Amino acid sequence: MNRKHLALAVAFSLGVVACNQSNTAQTQKVNEGSVIVSLSESEKANALFQTYFDESMQMDPISATYVGINDFNDRFRAPINKHNLAQSLAFEEKYLAKIKGIDASALSGQDLLSYQIFLRDREIAIKGAQFPSHLIPLHQMGGAHSYFASLGSGKSAQPFNTAVDYRNFMSRAEGFATYMDSAIVAMKEGIEKSIVLPKPLIEKVLPQLQAHILEDVTKSVFYAPLEKLKEDQDITVSDKEQITKDYIETIKNVIIPAYGRVYEFMSEEYLAKGRSTFGLSDLPNGRAWYEYRIETNTTLPLTADEIHTFGKQEVARILVEMTKVKETVGFEGDLPAFFEFLRTDEQFFFKSEQALIDAYTQVKEKIDSRLPMLFEVFPKADYEVRAVEAFRAASSAGASYQSPAPDGSRPGIFYINAYNLKAQPKYLMETLSIHEAAPGHHFQIAIQQEVESLPDFRKFGGYTVFAEGWALYAESLGKEMGLFTDPYMWYGRLSDEQLRAMRLVVDTGLHAFGWSRQKAIDFMTDNSSLAVTDIEAEVERYIAIGGQAVSYKVGQRHIRILRNKAQQILGDKFDVKKFHTQVLIDGALPMPILEAKIDRWIEQQKG
Repeated sequence: MNRKHLALAVAFSLGVVACNQSNTAQTQKVNEGSVIVSLSESEKANALFQTYFDESMQMDPISATYVGINDFNDRFRAPINKHNLAQSLAFEEKYLAKIKGIDASALSGQDLLSYQIFLRDREIAIKGAQFPSHLIPLHQMGGAHSYFASLGSGKSAQPFNTAVDYRNFMSRAEGFATYMDSAIVAMKEGIEKSIVLPKPLIEKVLPQLQAHILEDVTKSVFYAPLEKLKEDQDITVSDKEQITKDYIETIKNVIIPAYGRVYEFMSEEYLAKGRSTFGLSDLPNGRAWYEYRIETNTTLPLTADEIHTFGKQEVARILVEMTKVKETVGFEGDLPAFFEFLRTDEQFFFKSEQALIDAYTQVKEKIDSRLPMLFEVFPKADYEVRAVEAFRAASSAGASYQSPAPDGSRPGIFYINAYNLKAQPKYLMETLSIHEAAPGHHFQIAIQQEVESLPDFRKFGGYTVFAEGWALYAESLGKEMGLFTDPYMWYGRLSDEQLRAMRLVVDTGLHAFGWSRQKAIDFMTDNSSLAVTDIEAEVERYIAIGGQAVSYKVGQRHIRILRNKAQQILGDKFDVKKFHTQVLIDGALPMPILEAKIDRWIEQQKG
């Protein structure tokens, strides 16, 4: 039975006809060809996973576009309102009830993993509905204003290959405008309930909005697809003329005014109401909200106090390692002076954006040649190095990764931010490339998309603690691959790890212990050689998305603990390549589920 037929059968069995109440693993149902078939619990579960994913893509058409499902490219996300929020919660509750109707004792292997993940995800989503994140729909790290511009640039997931593609985006723009108006309404409600962004974050959002409010539409990032249209040989001249006319009208009369209305509201009304505090704990029910964010991002039962203490211990340990590097290179002066030297000496910085991109491309080739030392499974998709687009560079992270298209039509992208070249020192190249690309995010995400046995909700889903924990763990493999031989490159590795250690302290400090923005900046300045502009952007990132940043170090620690456990138990039977395969081959997993899986693998390897 193919996937479509199976989904139809299980939808029928779970909805129209009462389920068989016996404790057997088989259920007889009628498929669309009126043939009696028996659905095992495995088949019912997998069909349920697929119907969930398909329905979720209809509800979230932007995510559908990003994963290569183009059926909804003409739609935007539903506006923010009580009806749509209730519908979203009801959707999760419906599927929680359905998954509980599956007999987990009849499942094994991949099916059992999927069941456990699906059940957990629905419970977490339902728990999160009590926290009004919809009242803060935009911040400088993301939101509709940001990803819509990326889609509209013609350099992201939105296709611009046919006349229909252009029409789809024009229709999507109408939905975007409606959504942005609803965001204004939500932020006004946030003002009434004292749930608003801190003022420094509002100040960072304003130029992101203003960048799209232009008199000359040819200067807009949204005009770029029309330049491509001129060269397209598959669209008729008459279609091109009509599309160009309509598209320019859409930019002028729909997109630019939508950005303008939000800019006007945020600059003239919202900014004055912005708060002077910074942590989630300063908001109504904020401490519980932050604890939920920790749970969501780490998948582990950790408290802010535990994470804060762990972070301080790691910061102190890494400072000792940094001091050793200072002594190795013969620098005369204390550690703060060494930090200042690394922040400012011209030898550590590139002169141009192109030189930066070229250097990272060379590092890519170097790392690619060494990956077989530690891995036996590799992604089919390649990745390329690109500079962050100018329209979002000022507030973007120093580096990031965008996954390849599942169908292979688009490679993975390792983005380097060239906005401030003094924030991109040469000594970070090896560690940053490992983290964002191979064997970090590119390996983990691309392999996950390519594993055929994974249901789609897992193939395109993920957990910050797993993804970022793996990427930071991957950095720790550098020496095993023969990298970090230059002491400054090794310092770069320490610098990156120190950033993640400081995040544990600063994120919890801001959201649980009342730290100010300046206290967080001072802590990071005192304990690292990061550029001041980079530190400010990092601190404001933690303020905007509390709890996300603690997952890196927590995830790395957990994966390393599992590896050490496997090595200790298996001894000579331990194979690091096979361990890495076990971590990656089932896609992102919550840490407790990954741990249980590795424990089973260890038992199997013992023979």
